Amino acid sequence: MTTNAPRPLRVLIAPQAFKGSVDAVGVAAAIARGLRRAWPDVECDELPLADGGEGTVRALVHATGGTLRRSRVHDPLGREIEAEWGVLGDGRTAVVEMAAASGLPLLRDEERDPRITSTRGTGELLLEAAMSGAARVVIGIGGSATNDGGAGMARAIGFRFLDPEGKDLPDGGAALARLHRIEGQVDPRVIRVAIEVASDVRNPLLGPEGASAVFGPQKGATPEIVKELDAALARYADVVERFVGRDVRNVPGAGAAGGLGAGLIAFADAKLRSGAELVMGASRFADRARQADLVISGEGRVDAQSGYGKVTGSVVRSAKELGRPVAVIAGGAATGYEALFSSGLSALEIASDGPGPLEDAMRRGAELIESAAERLARAIAVGGDLRPFAHRGKAE
Repeated sequence: MTTNAPRPLRVLIAPQAFKGSVDAVGVAAAIARGLRRAWPDVECDELPLADGGEGTVRALVHATGGTLRRSRVHDPLGREIEAEWGVLGDGRTAVVEMAAASGLPLLRDEERDPRITSTRGTGELLLEAAMSGAARVVIGIGGSATNDGGAGMARAIGFRFLDPEGKDLPDGGAALARLHRIEGQVDPRVIRVAIEVASDVRNPLLGPEGASAVFGPQKGATPEIVKELDAALARYADVVERFVGRDVRNVPGAGAAGGLGAGLIAFADAKLRSGAELVMGASRFADRARQADLVISGEGRVDAQSGYGKVTGSVVRSAKELGRPVAVIAGGAATGYEALFSSGLSALEIASDGPGPLEDAMRRGAELIESAAERLARAIAVGGDLRPFAHRGKAE
């Protein structure tokens, strides 16, 4: 029987993490709570997102109804740890994030040294994922502590890196300056899976825009160490080209994660893809947005970079293409965020409740996000420009 009663408002909530404060799952839940304060009957579809960095595994597993797993691997300094990875709801796609095994947060400040840190643990996670029966493995490579060109990862899946005397090189980026030849072949279990790398970094492997120069300093590299590491990666690129017949020097994204992008291309035949777009595709963002009347995204800070390959910009553009109004809740804003409005953003709500210590705001992140979502909903209800769709459909 058809009635004239308006159907409830449907909102797709698709934020990324507020880094250092609330993960993407928590952000989505806080936004939903805030919306329900203003719109008690609202239907919320919570779709936490990520761009390939920390939180990618949980976001994709949550979005697809998959399962989380844990494996023993080695951290950037070779210590045994437990790292989390997942299998998506389709049962055929595994997802790994290098931050769980080779990430900067795994080290104390005084331990940061990209001359010796290794991506071996990421290779071990890749092998675990390949052994799970998955046909496809997605690897998020944000947040690395390494600058070894992916050599550690390659060791874990079957390769050896030898000096002129035929001895195995030690782990780390600096040792690659003495690389003479590469031996071995990829583990057969890795060959049979399709590997996709989620990264929005487009830097080449070498030079002033390369892995060492751009990302080395945050991992503990001084200007002198940056030069040392860049020279070592140049040597590495030469030997890799001779061994596998593939030039990884100038491939966009080869410099991601201290050159792990280059290593995955060379040794695992991986394909580099936009992290935001890969995650949105795997979580069926477009299908879910079509069922919504309003899309809400969010991130810790919107700025000039938000519209270029990041989650927020991708959500805004996709929502506009689908004809859905889109709003963003952010912890703060910096110069350049205005470009999002040109891309299709309808409304922006800042979560901060006034001046105060950043540490306090980050500690209260979920509370502030929830309040911001309520303010946004009440402003929409008053303004009316995003609300006509609430009465457009008929309940059956």
